[in-house]
Amino acid sequence: MAQIVLDSVDKVYAGGIKAVDALNLEIRDGEFMVLVGPSGCGKSTALRMIAGLEDISGGAISIGERVVNDLAPKDRDIAMVFQNYALYPHMTVESNLAFGLQLRGTPKQEIKKRVAEAAKMLGLEPYLKRKPAALSGGQRQRVAMGRAIVREPQAFLMDEPLSNLDAKLRVSMRASLNQLHERLGVTTVYVTHDQVEAMTLGDRVCVLREGRLQQVDTPQRLFDSPVNLFVAGFIGSPSMNFVDATLSRDGDAAHAEFAGFRIPVPADVFANKPGLEGYVGTKLILGIRPSDFEDAAHAKPDWALVQVTSTVTEELGSEINVIFTIDAPPVQHQDTLALAQDATEGEEEDTAIPLIDNKALWTARVNARSHVRPGQNIELAIDTHSLHFFDPVSGLAIGHPDFAAKAEVTADA
Repeated sequence: MAQIVLDSVDKVYAGGIKAVDALNLEIRDGEFMVLVGPSGCGKSTALRMIAGLEDISGGAISIGERVVNDLAPKDRDIAMVFQNYALYPHMTVESNLAFGLQLRGTPKQEIKKRVAEAAKMLGLEPYLKRKPAALSGGQRQRVAMGRAIVREPQAFLMDEPLSNLDAKLRVSMRASLNQLHERLGVTTVYVTHDQVEAMTLGDRVCVLREGRLQQVDTPQRLFDSPVNLFVAGFIGSPSMNFVDATLSRDGDAAHAEFAGFRIPVPADVFANKPGLEGYVGTKLILGIRPSDFEDAAHAKPDWALVQVTSTVTEELGSEINVIFTIDAPPVQHQDTLALAQDATEGEEEDTAIPLIDNKALWTARVNARSHVRPGQNIELAIDTHSLHFFDPVSGLAIGHPDFAAKAEVTADA
């Protein structure tokens, strides 16, 4: 096992295209670190630089006690698991598992022992004499992981290893990966574009955008305390609802006003978000997570109430997503525009359904016992203790430690 440290790492391609920009990241010994972000954010490039498959343009990468900038991949004592399995089709499962050890000159008895242990751990014992063509996608991926495990490396590097599997199999493979990490305790760096994978697998999650680190923290803290609009909108499904709002105060009572609504802002929100008081009387960006709504008939009595008309309902069995419009345009900020671009990436231009009268679409997640249907009026309750506020210029979360640090730097300048 080993700590992995990226110190101001850059990757610049021909033409000055910067895929990774001054990335500072410390991956602890034995940690399961997930790199997540939209397509083209630099996460796979960062992983390939750790592996030695990409040269770095600047900075330093350390694995354990060694700076590995100039070491070949085979000398870095890491094992990589790829999206496409990369198995030898003419070899049996047993031979695929053993091949890397044979190349290293590992004694035959040691190879036999490690292959047997990995096969048992991954449930591959019945398939050892089969070739990859006779295996399912999930079985092939387990063989790919087994080939990494037998190496007993300092670290595992995994590049979207589950993306070729169907949805149900991905869920079971995520559980298997969690169990494997608990058992082996090997430092693991895992790349995915799927934020559900990131949230369920990572001890910590590193969110990247355009090659730059946005935030690294535990999954729950990323959800509860995002550093900026981009992280707030990227983490969480359905994503956070945003709107331009005005913060007002009347005596001891404070309110957020937007789209014809006026909802109270509790005193504990101001206490937990240093600097928010300075925005009273000004515009800011309000964020409300879908999970912080509820059908008023099933909500706590102290939650704020708003009347809306449902446009679409998605019944998910355990809950219902209520999609509705508010009388305000979508927030125009570089972070929210980047999120919208990522959501439609790969689609042809102008294929999205246009918004009605430039009104924003919001989502509320309510109890499955709600009887709401499309086109119906519904009274929604909002947990106002969980409101999020963002600076309209920087996009930083008001009250987040990073916001306070930036404010201090600005004041000193």
